[in-house]
Amino acid sequence: LTTSIDAAFIPSTTSTTRKVRRSTTPSLEAATFVDDIVEKAKATFEQTVRIYQESQAEGADFKQTVANVIAGDYDKDAVDDKVMELIDSAPCVMLTWDASPSCKNAIKAMDSCGYEYSIVRLDDPWSEGNPIRAHVGKMVGKTSVPMVFIGGEYVGGFDGGVSDDAPGLIELAFKGSLQAKLKAAGAAVKK
Repeated sequence: LTTSIDAAFIPSTTSTTRKVRRSTTPSLEAATFVDDIVEKAKATFEQTVRIYQESQAEGADFKQTVANVIAGDYDKDAVDDKVMELIDSAPCVMLTWDASPSCKNAIKAMDSCGYEYSIVRLDDPWSEGNPIRAHVGKMVGKTSVPMVFIGGEYVGGFDGGVSDDAPGLIELAFKGSLQAKLKAAGAAVKK
C-alpha cells in the first residue's frame, strides 16, 4: 500500500510530494495491545455487572447502586476504618466534591455560621473518595454530597437529609440548633 503525503507535513526544503510505504500487516505488538484492551474491558464489565447484582440483592436504591459500581471493589474494613477516622478527626466534618453546587453552598453556610469545620474532598483523588462515598452512603442512607457530620453524627447534607435527626444544614439552621450542635461537639469559634 502506497500513500501520498503532502510535503507540508514532512520537514523538507522542497515542496514535492513524497511516497511513504506502510505495512499492511499489523505487528504482533499491536495485536497484543488490542487483546489486552479487550480483556480489561471484559473484566471491567463483569465487575460492574457483579457489583450491580450484589447491590440489588442487598436492596440498595438506584443512587447507592451507582455509587457502589463507581467505587468498584475495595477493602471494606480499611474504608470503614478510614471513614471513622475522618468523621472523628474534627468536631464538624464535611465530605465534599469541589465542583458540587450543594457543597459550595454548604461551605458558604458553614462560613457564615461562625464555627470551624473540616472539609474532606472525595474527588481528590476519586480513587479514594468513591469507596468512601459508597461506604458512607450505606451507613447513613444517602450518597449525595455534601455529607456533614457534627460530633461524629451524620446531620444530613446542605438542604436535605434522611430523618428529623439528620435534616441537613439549612433545616438545622432554621430550627436554631446548628450552632448549638457545633458548640456541643466542641467546634471552635472562628477568629
